[in-house]
Amino acid sequence: MDIVLDYCDHYFLSPYVYPSSWQPDDPYRQILSLLVIANLGGYALYLILATLSFYLVFDHRLMKHPLILKDQIKLEIKCACEAIPVMSVPTVAVFFAEVRGYSKLYNSASDNKFGWFGIVGSVVSFIFFTDMCIYWIHRFLHLKGVYKFLHKLHHKWKVPTPFASHAFHPIDGFLQSLPYHVYPFLFPLHKVTYLALFVFVNFWTVSIHDGDYRVPLLLKPFINGCAHHTDHHLFYNYNYGQFFTLWDHLGSSFRYPSAFDGCGPLEEVVKHRKKQQEQEQQQQQKQTGEEVTTETVKKEN
Repeated sequence: MDIVLDYCDHYFLSPYVYPSSWQPDDPYRQILSLLVIANLGGYALYLILATLSFYLVFDHRLMKHPLILKDQIKLEIKCACEAIPVMSVPTVAVFFAEVRGYSKLYNSASDNKFGWFGIVGSVVSFIFFTDMCIYWIHRFLHLKGVYKFLHKLHHKWKVPTPFASHAFHPIDGFLQSLPYHVYPFLFPLHKVTYLALFVFVNFWTVSIHDGDYRVPLLLKPFINGCAHHTDHHLFYNYNYGQFFTLWDHLGSSFRYPSAFDGCGPLEEVVKHRKKQQEQEQQQQQKQTGEEVTTETVKKEN
């Protein structure tokens, strides 16, 4: 995060915001700057990625699903926008520790004894490490004594849209993001790679709420996609994983996605619409029959 902070300091904060007497390495200035960056960046990532996903990927037929709430998108956005400032406080505490040099983040491939292979390896280990941690954090959030206070809010969205991706209770949201922040304190990680992974994580979080249930055939047994996560929203105690199905298989919490069996939310929309059409048709037939009967009685009189 010090790369982003240095960039903002150099091109904006130092020349236009802070007095020259307030040095860039002052801890209070760094905390204030990080709070602004974390909030603006958080809103930007959420709103841009979720909006693009909603208009370019999300299947809008899902908005006709009987479990979609009235004004759900507005409620999702409101929930996320209220949570981001609160989540930013503990997040900034971690960012501040990174900026002050307490993490194992490094600047150049030459700083890693394995060079570029080390960078590639760290990407793989980051994804597997965070997937494992989030699985267990997610299961913890489903414990009866915890769920109703923290995670229940996110399950308000039975059939989520991309805007539900960040619509959490703030403590819930931070707990599920914690593995991403913990990793660079335990393992060496390139600074630019860390930023790229941070953006990827936000992208993935949106993608598992985007209503696109397709997964490449070869990856179906391994990837935890939107179909898996939508079933988690619907059935609660299944598919806790973030990226992969591995830990759900190991933890006996895997559920084969309903969408893959042809009985997912889209199919429910089609059935619901067909039922509505049948009811409307029956109502029209009934009204036509009543009109014919009334007309016949009039003629007889």
